[in-house]
Amino acid sequence: MRGRADVSEERLQGLAKRMRREPALYERKLWSILRDRRLEGLKFRRQVVLGPYVADFVCMRHRLIVEADGPFHDAERDAVRDGWLGSQGFRVLRFPNTQIENRDWEVVGAILEAVKPR
Repeated sequence: MRGRADVSEERLQGLAKRMRREPALYERKLWSILRDRRLEGLKFRRQVVLGPYVADFVCMRHRLIVEADGPFHDAERDAVRDGWLGSQGFRVLRFPNTQIENRDWEVVGAILEAVKPR
């Protein structure tokens, strides 16, 4: 998830568009699992602007955000983002790149578990 409170909506939309055109390796891997309703028919969108942030993948029906966390994530900033997104009714799942690369089935299982009715 990327974003800053002082960035305009227009600039965030431009950033999201660039990130869709040039995804990081692990975002491409996740997108190959999530796109076209491949995962249990769940509809995911990628690089979605939500308030002052850009979320990697969002399933609006389940208010679920899936993040591919690269090596430069700041836990403190992520906690602030996740708190804001939680206040908007979203749940955030974060997966480090090593987990995406080595255990696709674990990532898929966690996503499916998150969308189960409570």
